Amino acid sequence: MAYFMRLSTSTKIAIGLGVIYIIWGSTYLGIRLAIDTIPPFIMSGIRFLTAGLLLYAWSRYRGIAKPTARQWRSSWIVGGLLLLMGNGGLAWAEQSVPSGIAALIIASIPIWFVMLDWLWQKNRKPTPRVMTGLLLGVAGILLLTQQTGHEGQHAFDMVAVIVLLIAAFAWAFGSVYAKTVDLPKSAIMSISLQMLTGGVLLVAAGTISGEWARFDINEVTLVSAGALAYLITFGAMIGFSCYFWLLKAAPAEIVATYAYVNPVVAVFLGWMVLSEPVTSQTLFASAVIIVAVFLITSRKQAVKQAAPVRTSNSTVGR
Repeated sequence: MAYFMRLSTSTKIAIGLGVIYIIWGSTYLGIRLAIDTIPPFIMSGIRFLTAGLLLYAWSRYRGIAKPTARQWRSSWIVGGLLLLMGNGGLAWAEQSVPSGIAALIIASIPIWFVMLDWLWQKNRKPTPRVMTGLLLGVAGILLLTQQTGHEGQHAFDMVAVIVLLIAAFAWAFGSVYAKTVDLPKSAIMSISLQMLTGGVLLVAAGTISGEWARFDINEVTLVSAGALAYLITFGAMIGFSCYFWLLKAAPAEIVATYAYVNPVVAVFLGWMVLSEPVTSQTLFASAVIIVAVFLITSRKQAVKQAAPVRTSNSTVGR
């Protein structure tokens, strides 16, 4: 730690970017490994309840004031949108969609941000550059999801694809909504409340859907348990801490580059670890989506909107 503190700011920023590129890009693989023997909603609920409790305890230890009743109410809504619908939907869909493909579909979040900002928040109309990015993003997702497998059938479960698109929208909607409600000023306290409330909702969703009846702790493999531990410590706690520091130390447009680097990392890891198929159509669609995200997030106004994707959830990957 002492050596790290002596490094130049530019070196620290480079290290921080590398951390969120790798950690958040790898969370899609982590989710896929964890849900192999742990039901998705229960797994996500355990993940965020544990991380939320630890972050809340750390915030109180540092003297951060307790949240008000109004802030708790806001957190229930935001946590439901970001973690129940966003991350929970992602975990559920990864049961039948490869982790790399899921990451590429979730990469559509900046597209939803721009649309919500324009049509809901009534801010300025997207520029031609951003409109080009929007059209490319839609085209890339269609190209990605319309692949065919054996006997001319869809290569991917289309219900799961739709759930992923809803998850991406819920993440963007929840992030925009979070700007309009009363939440703790402390970023760590705010995210801990969202994790706690979202975690409770995820466990409730698992209970309602009957996941506890299908869950046998004796059948949980070391790989799944290790993946869950990784998601809690690295994906949630270390990843968030690094991200919050970067938001203060680096320009927003630099930090926002995770939006198009994470999917590349996710596709590569899915191929390398799980032998997930990567076709030429997947590669081309990936390139189209990443270019679209770049066109959208490279605009300063869009970057400011895109940054909260992992402030209020960076957990979708998350």
